[in-house]
Amino acid sequence: MNPATNGSAVASMSVSRSLIEPFGRSAIIGLTAFLTVVDLFATQAILPSLAEVYHATPAAMGVAVNASTLGMAIAGIVMAFLSRRIERRRGVLFSLSLLSVPTALLALAPSLAIFAGLRVIQGLFMASAFTLTLAYLSENCSAEDTAGAFAAYITGNVASNLFGRLMAAALVHHAGVAANFYVFALLNIAGALLVSVSLHRTPPAAAQEEVPSSSVSLWRAHLSNPPLRATFAIGFCILFAFIGTFTYVNFVLVRAPFAISMMSVGLVYFVFLPSIATTLGAGLAVRRWGTRPTLWGALTLAGIGLPLLIVPDLGALLLGLALVGIGTFFAQATATGFVGRAATADSGSASGIYLASYFFGGLIGAAVLGQVFDRFGWTACVAGIGASLALAAVLAARLKAGDQRGESAAKTRTISLGSMRRLKSGSS
Repeated sequence: MNPATNGSAVASMSVSRSLIEPFGRSAIIGLTAFLTVVDLFATQAILPSLAEVYHATPAAMGVAVNASTLGMAIAGIVMAFLSRRIERRRGVLFSLSLLSVPTALLALAPSLAIFAGLRVIQGLFMASAFTLTLAYLSENCSAEDTAGAFAAYITGNVASNLFGRLMAAALVHHAGVAANFYVFALLNIAGALLVSVSLHRTPPAAAQEEVPSSSVSLWRAHLSNPPLRATFAIGFCILFAFIGTFTYVNFVLVRAPFAISMMSVGLVYFVFLPSIATTLGAGLAVRRWGTRPTLWGALTLAGIGLPLLIVPDLGALLLGLALVGIGTFFAQATATGFVGRAATADSGSASGIYLASYFFGGLIGAAVLGQVFDRFGWTACVAGIGASLALAAVLAARLKAGDQRGESAAKTRTISLGSMRRLKSGSS
């Protein structure tokens, strides 16, 4: 690992000296996240249109659109084994460049099965870029600034949820489904270009380790760490709830009593706008109150929004969606940053396991809650979402020890790496 020498959160993530300033760092981190995952949830905003194109039920279309989470879960597992051997900048650049290919091909998908397969491939490349970027941030952040850097990254994720959905809805409304996917392929290429000028090359984690560890031993270390195990499960629950909410609410919005247009469905996602501002505060909240209270507060806020989702009033529904968005994104930023602090070994593999669990939660949420929605309706679906958030709150009770363990491990790694650098400079 390579903790920042001058206490800078991401000193190496810069194009020029001005980008070393905190706002510049946060902007680049956030924009990188935006362009990495903008494809992930934007397609949810056009679910009703896609269901018409492929003559699919809400549950079938929901699973096909969210099949990207299967690819992301698989990539998370692969990255957990291989990330320590991959140079971060090259891996992110390669992943984002290739992501544009399945994105463009979605415009030509002739069947629902092929559409779902391309979404899986998209997920593979998105998660590879996502995991390697998280590892880069973890390895180039000072211990005190890790939470802030990760909060900036998740804020970019939040922005992609809002502006990606708005863009998708507008493109489909004015230019059709195919044009939508071609434009998003260009955004993937823009992400690769940003990474090429903003990330500096760093040695793979394996080359930085004083005593190399096998991937199996790293997995064993992560899975034997109780706070990390709990965090993996919390990630599963968070995306389970998020996917269930923001996938199937689209079908609620286009039916009575709301019956709004496709373009208006896109405008609904302005409910994510408050989350862009609040998610940046996750790092400050963790530093002030700790991980557990911050998670509990975020999950409680999301839970408060759930009853509003079943009120037959558009204003109440929008407020409920805003609260669920603020709470789940705040919880996600908190949990993601915690993984980097709690891991006692290679943070890249720990992030890979976390993301695999997180995205499996999204896939299972799409499948299970889709069946609940089709068979029992929206109210039952919301009840399932509430159960997932409640389980995450219970699991959060196990996280306190991880904060202390992570701080100790970070100090040990910093001392160890500093000693190695002095030895190398002395020998040269």
